[in-house]
Amino acid sequence: MLHSITLSLILNQHLSMIHNVYFWLRADLTEEEKTAFLISLKTLGNIDTVRGFFYGPPSSTEAREVVDNSFSYSISVHFDDIAGQNAYQIDPIHLKFVEDSSDKWVRVQVYDNDLI
Repeated sequence: MLHSITLSLILNQHLSMIHNVYFWLRADLTEEEKTAFLISLKTLGNIDTVRGFFYGPPSSTEAREVVDNSFSYSISVHFDDIAGQNAYQIDPIHLKFVEDSSDKWVRVQVYDNDLI
C-alpha cells in the first residue's frame, strides 16, 4: 500500500528528490526526552517545501548482512527539487529542530537521492 501511495506522490507531484536521515539517539535518554525528540521531529513535515514526510524506528526485518537497523529513528522527506531541499535546510522549523534536538543524538547519517 505504501508503495502505491509513494508512487502516486511521485507521479502526481513530479517529485525528484528524497532526503533520508538516520538518527542514533543517546542511550541515556529518558522517555520524556525521546518523546520531546519525536514531537520536534514531526514538525519537519510542516515545512512548506516538503511534499511527503515519513518517519519511524527500524523495522524488525530478518537479520541479514546487508541490513543495518542500528539506528533509533529515520525520516524520509520528499521534495519537488533540490531548491526545495535547500529551502528546507534553512527553514526556521528545521533550524529549531536542530537546536532543540541535537543534544539527543550521537550520530546522524544523511542519504539524499534523486528519483529517475
